Amino acid sequence: MHGAVPVPAPASSAAAAADVEALREELSRREDLYHAACPAATPEAFEQVVAPEFWEIGASGRPYTRAFCLQVLSQRGARPAADGWRVREARAQRLGADHALLVYTLEQPGRTTLRSTLWRRSERGWLAVFHQGTVIQP
Repeated sequence: MHGAVPVPAPASSAAAAADVEALREELSRREDLYHAACPAATPEAFEQVVAPEFWEIGASGRPYTRAFCLQVLSQRGARPAADGWRVREARAQRLGADHALLVYTLEQPGRTTLRSTLWRRSERGWLAVFHQGTVIQP
């Protein structure tokens, strides 16, 4: 990966490694619902995976509110983005009992971005509380 991001050393035990892998899979599924990268990404699904206090810094460098992101998702609903989007190098890291970070590279037609989402576990499951996208060179 261009401009490699330091990644924590792999877990020393098989159980810890399996836990991190299960976390990566779960957060990746939820991330798809947030970004409209699958047909199941609907405004209703967004409401289930994004915290009320959510905000993001877009790949443009501009901050966006939860309401704006929901509006964008609603517009994408008629044309899911999965066809031209490819996620690679996804990694999860626990940041405590109830917080985790998901970092991945997203390839879209015309640009590649490094993405990171901070997640908080709640009684409803994992909720995105912050997201940032940074354009990188392919």
